[in-house]
Amino acid sequence: MEYLGWDQVEMGAILPSFEEESCDIVSKKQEDRNYAKTNSYTASVADWRVFKPVYNRDTCIDCQNCWVFCPDTAIISRDKKMVGIDYEHCKGCGVCAEVCPTNPKSLIMFAETEDNEVALANWPEKKKKEK
Repeated sequence: MEYLGWDQVEMGAILPSFEEESCDIVSKKQEDRNYAKTNSYTASVADWRVFKPVYNRDTCIDCQNCWVFCPDTAIISRDKKMVGIDYEHCKGCGVCAEVCPTNPKSLIMFAETEDNEVALANWPEKKKKEK
């Protein structure tokens, strides 16, 4: 199969996401799927990210809002529980932090250069409701 550049693909062309039949693909974990070379899952986009979400398991209620709203499937969830962030595919858009309902938030955006352990050590305290 010859691969074409982005400007050589004809309008309406179909680029398959997987190398094999995809009938049972939903039952497989992301990392177990056989992605096609034309699929963006095989490419890292992390090198141009400026801000990254840091995840705090202690404040998470596993509501799955971050997983549902992430435009890049960078939220890793197993059995309806948040387990982490796929930093290879996270573009740093901040949607996950915006939709997080916890107080304090379970996902907070930090500078890309910030160490995750340092970010967790400086996590904000719960805000009290004003009466």
